[in-house]
Amino acid sequence: MGSSMKGSRIRQAGLVLVGVVAGVLVSLNFQAIAQRDRSPLPIEELRAFTEVFGAIKSNYVEPVEDKKLISEAINGMLTGLDPHSAYLDADAFKELQVGTQGQFGGLGIEVGMEDGFVKVVSPIEDTPAYRAGVKPNDLIVKLDDTPVKGMSLNDAVKRMRGKPNTNITLTISRKGEQQLLVFTLTRAVIKVQSVKSKVVEPGYGYVRVSQFQEATAESLAKALDTMFKQGPMKGLVLDLRNDPGGLLYGAVAISATFLPQKALVVSTDGRTEDAKRKYFASPDDYLRGGGRDDFLKGLPAAVKSVPMVVLVNGGSASASEIVAGALQDYKRATVMGTQSFGKGSVQTIMPLGNSTAIKLTTARYFTPSGRSIQAKGITPDIIVEEPGDNPQARLREADLQRHLTNGKEAADKEAAEKAAAQKAKPAATHPADEAGKKPVELGSKDDFQLVQAIAHLKGEPVKGQPPKSVADAKAN
Repeated sequence: MGSSMKGSRIRQAGLVLVGVVAGVLVSLNFQAIAQRDRSPLPIEELRAFTEVFGAIKSNYVEPVEDKKLISEAINGMLTGLDPHSAYLDADAFKELQVGTQGQFGGLGIEVGMEDGFVKVVSPIEDTPAYRAGVKPNDLIVKLDDTPVKGMSLNDAVKRMRGKPNTNITLTISRKGEQQLLVFTLTRAVIKVQSVKSKVVEPGYGYVRVSQFQEATAESLAKALDTMFKQGPMKGLVLDLRNDPGGLLYGAVAISATFLPQKALVVSTDGRTEDAKRKYFASPDDYLRGGGRDDFLKGLPAAVKSVPMVVLVNGGSASASEIVAGALQDYKRATVMGTQSFGKGSVQTIMPLGNSTAIKLTTARYFTPSGRSIQAKGITPDIIVEEPGDNPQARLREADLQRHLTNGKEAADKEAAEKAAAQKAKPAATHPADEAGKKPVELGSKDDFQLVQAIAHLKGEPVKGQPPKSVADAKAN
């Protein structure tokens, strides 16, 4: 993905995205549309297209602008491919670029589609949606007074975006609730702190990465440097739960923080030479040749060897899965939690030259050992479920319509494996008093999975399913 064409330099940033974020959270791989050898144009099909175009222009009940018809045709071509390819109009393209800088307007929810409704994959921490109590797996059935059924995902996301300090009402269907829930949210300029860290107890550190933005890896390096200066570290927890991904080079940098120099982090493979690429734990890959100082250079040597646990769940996707997969393959860390999302494809942003662009799936990515996690996800070394959560009920890549298959196996085998996994690992039955509660704050003393991660680092037994309270877990 590093070629140039007619003097236009291709800017590498890698794209790994799960779903669509109302607000927008993505990563970018800018690339000019190369003039490659193309197959002959399908004349008969193009004739049919022009006939339909002409019929609409002449006979539709209301006049329709040519620009709208062409834009909708382009959008239809892309959305018909897979859940992540899309046409980006000027507003969407601009907001996508701004989103990688960690500041964007919107509600702060990552969403997908299910049965014609918008389904919440995960609310982003410290955002209007999160504070209001919007939860994963909520189905948004109405935006203000407009039913969502029949809308495209892009249209629904556009409606949820808007100027800061303006309101929008979401009507939500939630499993277990007899009546629809109504949330009135105030849009905001969302500034997401992508890295949070603390020393949980003497010798044991905790670092949470909520998104992969432009400055995330550098922020992580600063947090680790501060933490390790406080005293010898016996163990470290890297929390990637509900992290929907982001910039590919950020995932390479975070992996490189803990892996040996020049270790393979991830590879991509697609139809074109640009899509066939290997990324290593090297400044050339995670600094993108930008002339910046290597922010990993001065880290304490102990960062490379401290015992680690990586926490993942069904909301961990894309760049998160690259990091978890790399650290798992090298046995650098124990991966703990529940099965990740399974977003293993790469999207390339191709500007069209008039402030619009297309987001096109161009490759699958593979962990260092050659695993494709597309439509599968990362399987934890130790399964530890979240209190009040049914892992099987979470929306995953494999549940999305037109999702790519794994790439190494037939689709029917993939479906059979998924069914077998669900049969072999039925969801735990959790206490009824967990239902309807606000999600436990990740990284807090009530975080059951974090408690188990620290126990593992201490060599103590790990409880795979939560008791009635985390206090019980500590007492037992």
